[in-house]
Amino acid sequence: MRMARILSLIVGTVMVFAAASASAQAPPPYGPAITLEQAKKVLAGAEAEAKKNKWDVVIVVLDSGGHVVTLSRLDGAQWGSLDVARDKAHSAVAFRRPTKVFQDLIAQGGANLRLLNLSGASLLEGGIPIVVDGKLIGAVGVSGVTSQQDAQIGQAGIDALK
Repeated sequence: MRMARILSLIVGTVMVFAAASASAQAPPPYGPAITLEQAKKVLAGAEAEAKKNKWDVVIVVLDSGGHVVTLSRLDGAQWGSLDVARDKAHSAVAFRRPTKVFQDLIAQGGANLRLLNLSGASLLEGGIPIVVDGKLIGAVGVSGVTSQQDAQIGQAGIDALK
């Protein structure tokens, strides 16, 4: 009888921790749309990071509804990056998570390859949700260098908002 109680206590504790970790991974709820002033701060921070590293990129900031608020194509950035940056940001807003999540899942292969058929999801790192006070207010998307460098630029922009 005592062993059953201990086992029950252990199972209950594991379930509580599992539920807590699952809720910690839940995407943030949508909030009010990013303001133009906030978007300009994100864009300025991202541009500064790109220029510091001499990376010619396109940077797009979308609001929580997926609409373009600001866009910058640095001198020398290929025009093909316009759509890619927007797609990355749109994916981050639509699915409320960084596009790196999709890139990593695809890299694992197997059943995750089903994501290749997920409409509207960019499978390239470089799209990051902008979360303020626990609410998703928009996203930044960057394209023009490696996906990891794109994400570095985007994160610098978000960091400039704080």
